[in-house]
Amino acid sequence: MSKFYIGIDIGSTSAKTVVLDENKNIISRILLPTGWSSKETSEIILRKLNDLNFDIGNSTIVATGYGRVSVSFANKAVTEITCHGKGANYLFGANAKSIDDNDLGVLSNNLLIIDIGGQDTKIIQVENGNVVDFLMNDKCSAGTGRFLEVMSNALNLKMDELCDMAEKGADTHISSLCTVFAESEVISLIGRGEKRENIAFAIVDSIVKKVCQQAQKLYKKDMKVCLTGGLSEFKYISDSLGKELKTKVYAKEDGRYAGAIGAALMGI
Repeated sequence: MSKFYIGIDIGSTSAKTVVLDENKNIISRILLPTGWSSKETSEIILRKLNDLNFDIGNSTIVATGYGRVSVSFANKAVTEITCHGKGANYLFGANAKSIDDNDLGVLSNNLLIIDIGGQDTKIIQVENGNVVDFLMNDKCSAGTGRFLEVMSNALNLKMDELCDMAEKGADTHISSLCTVFAESEVISLIGRGEKRENIAFAIVDSIVKKVCQQAQKLYKKDMKVCLTGGLSEFKYISDSLGKELKTKVYAKEDGRYAGAIGAALMGI
């Protein structure tokens, strides 16, 4: 009977679940909003795993993230820094299991991971596949997915639409690092008749500059820089980060599952 390795990453805004087989291949992904209760979300995940016919009794389950303590059926819980480091190395390291033609890049186990989550941003330094240092911004939502969501709502756009629009804008800036004051700046720009493309550019530029200010504290020239978290789906974000850091920033769709992948690997 096949054994499964299941990683569950319950973040502040979304819950990611990944199932690996015995050869460390991803065979299933589950993405859910976290909602108001991490415990309730974990119970939904359990039902979905059962519906997909994964034998929970023959699986090793590791939980991570903001709501990891709420996953009562997990065999153990591991901090998100460790899991994100391991998951990013799986996706982007020298022995990556899944490499797309467009992001082969340099083969290296020395990574700088930029993980932009819903409520925090993590900068993780990995050397030879192991986490050696990290920085975390969890006191202000500037430079996070939540910031982008609030600003998108102010422009009556979806986040992907805002990123597409930002690529066509220029020469507008937001000075405030506080989400509340930044939203007021956006409203003022709208009232002044500024083009939406330019406002969108200013929003993304604000996130990029805030994140890169952190990343530069741990960045070394021999590192392969990779973007994980929900914003890794937006090419304009990774391209803008690369422009600011003066290096290529690698990203792929599975980047949002990095924490769950790392958790699953911790069970092997």
